[in-house]
Amino acid sequence: MSESRNRQYQVDAATREALGRVAVFMGGDSAEREVSLKSGQAVTQALQAAGVDAFARDIRGCLLRAVENPDFDRVFIALHGRGGEDGTLQAILSQADIPYTGSETLASALAMDKLRTKYVFAGCGLPTPAFRAMNGEEEVGAIVADLKFPLSVKPSREGSSIGVRKVRTRDELASAYREAASHDPLVLVEEWVEGPEYTCSILQGQALPVIGLSTDHDFYDYDAKYLANDTRYRVPCGLDEWQEALIQNLAVEAFRVVGGRTWGRVDIMEDQEGRFWLLEVNTVPGMTDHSLVPMAAQAAGIGMPELVVRILLDTLPATESDDA
Repeated sequence: MSESRNRQYQVDAATREALGRVAVFMGGDSAEREVSLKSGQAVTQALQAAGVDAFARDIRGCLLRAVENPDFDRVFIALHGRGGEDGTLQAILSQADIPYTGSETLASALAMDKLRTKYVFAGCGLPTPAFRAMNGEEEVGAIVADLKFPLSVKPSREGSSIGVRKVRTRDELASAYREAASHDPLVLVEEWVEGPEYTCSILQGQALPVIGLSTDHDFYDYDAKYLANDTRYRVPCGLDEWQEALIQNLAVEAFRVVGGRTWGRVDIMEDQEGRFWLLEVNTVPGMTDHSLVPMAAQAAGIGMPELVVRILLDTLPATESDDA
């Protein structure tokens, strides 16, 4: 889609009326606050450019206050991390009967919990690296006996790679556990997959073009995601057509089994034998100028205004959304 067409994308009068006033919830109190503020501003600007009556609202403190005497008709959720992405806000909005974007309460809570998401993947027969929950430094020996170095250690309920470490020794495992546990007492340890990383975005049940990622960091960490200018994105991803289709099908299935709705992103690794492994599902992915969902949408000919409107349209009753 050309720059000109991006600027020209507009909702019609009937759709604008049906959507009403839209609050873009952003910010919050999680460790991902700064990223959320950038996502929220980008979403708000894109909705306004499309002609939607939208405004940004920084959500701090008690989430219940955000729905008291609402001056809006529906919510575009751009809150990342705990509170906004873990089912808490979704439950509050559902109880207040306020339509909102993205996955519902259960799917949001499940996908935010990387450990329990992997239990679901394993139970459904989907490929995911070998893993264990770690509850204390005294478990180092048992984990080393079960899993092969290198390992990935991560807080189970954080996003944006916060608190994630790659470890190669027992001492590093103990240290990484302490760091991860400072963010979340529930810690996930999984075998590290050496190979290329890919991400596949989902929009209204369909997989968008796969993006290949590479960085000079040990992995696609917070700095590589949001700050560095030398992170490399491959669109097309460089895989054969059948391999890309395999990743897309895997991503759609992973999103389905956690109960995802409307949009999200699935992260996948390829090992040295060419096998693909699921890492996690994101139900409120970043929407900043470094973010992957807008990049994948652009590769499919969908500009940012159209992308956010399509996400928002799924908050309408089915008949209204179909008509729009």
